[in-house]
Amino acid sequence: MKRTLTFASMICASFFANAEQAAPKNIIYMIGDGMGPAYTSAYRYYVDDKSTKVVEPTVFDSILVGMAHTYPDDDTIVTDSAAGATALSTATKSYNGAIAVDTQKHDLKTMLEIAKERKMTTALVATSQINHATPASFAAHNESRRNYDDIANDFFDNKINGALPVDLMLGGGTQYFIREDRNLVNEFIAQGYQYSDNLSQLEQLQQIPALGLYAAKGLPFALDGESKRLTKMTDKALSLLAANENPFFVMIEGSQIDWCGHANDIACAMAEMDDFAHAIDKAKAYVDAHPDTLLVITADHSTGGLTIGANGQYLWHADVVKGVTATAGVIAERLLASDDMATVWQQTTALEFTEARKVLLTQAKNVGEDALVMTVKKLINEASFTGWTTSGHTAIDVPVFAYGKGAEQFIGSQNNTDIAQKLINFINNK
Repeated sequence: MKRTLTFASMICASFFANAEQAAPKNIIYMIGDGMGPAYTSAYRYYVDDKSTKVVEPTVFDSILVGMAHTYPDDDTIVTDSAAGATALSTATKSYNGAIAVDTQKHDLKTMLEIAKERKMTTALVATSQINHATPASFAAHNESRRNYDDIANDFFDNKINGALPVDLMLGGGTQYFIREDRNLVNEFIAQGYQYSDNLSQLEQLQQIPALGLYAAKGLPFALDGESKRLTKMTDKALSLLAANENPFFVMIEGSQIDWCGHANDIACAMAEMDDFAHAIDKAKAYVDAHPDTLLVITADHSTGGLTIGANGQYLWHADVVKGVTATAGVIAERLLASDDMATVWQQTTALEFTEARKVLLTQAKNVGEDALVMTVKKLINEASFTGWTTSGHTAIDVPVFAYGKGAEQFIGSQNNTDIAQKLINFINNK
């Protein structure tokens, strides 16, 4: 049995040796949507080097400083992404579905808006559509997260001292920004924004302001397409922000950790975690090169009630998860399209096509795609001993990570609004 390396001494040395009260010049705020503590634990075992006796720490372990409570401003206890992001962006709790408005549906000032007022460069990066709940709660105001067109309009219409609110946006969402009733992309271009709609041509963005929209809605899952798309967008965003030289605030979301959790798809979730972890590596490297920068990472909530270990067995097989090369939806599509289910199954899961699995998959295939998707996930979860309690969110506390100037302020148990208030104080004290 491997032992886990301790990192408490590293945290103490890192955070207290250079503790300073002056506000950091730049703030990098990263949110792993749906990323509860079981996700960071599972990721540690997922990337573990089996050739060593220890379980090596991940980037998450190296900068863990505390936990945060996620409840919204109602009696539900369990938050959605909109209320969670509103708390994380405004330091005020609101109702589920709220986009930077309070329980009376009045606008709440966000830290991105405050940063813009303080003449900082502002940026949003996400693997979802850029007007999805989390990024929206930093730059828009709406009584419902479902009002996607109105929220997209706010990205242009929500002026801050006469200026557009966000200087750099990278994510998905073309169907909301290019519509029959309004072409927001053309409006951004008319305001001097460089525009990109092909992720493979991301490097063509050479200046701020800029807008990159790389999918009609969210980007393809990491497991089904570009495996490091958030990492690439993070690297590009930080290089553009550095070249701009102005103090900046950027929020970077690993959006689809949550979507995989809702689907109870463990391989999907670990691929998203891997992309998010590599994006954090880029952010940490930026802080190392620019020590006047603060990096804070947390989650809005946890999704799916993930457990690593299930069915009464003291086991979790990370290698089974690693062997899966597509999301359950894509595996099901390939099984439906093929007369050779054995080959498709083994190529996409690396699991044996046993007689029992053949029977279950054949029965599900005869019922239809939804049944087949559920069966694929069931078989992978059973083989890896992965458990899920829900297809929704849970109210478990989420981890908080911090690195760089001011990181010591985030140590301990705190409310999600406390994280936001500390960051807002830093922005206001510039």
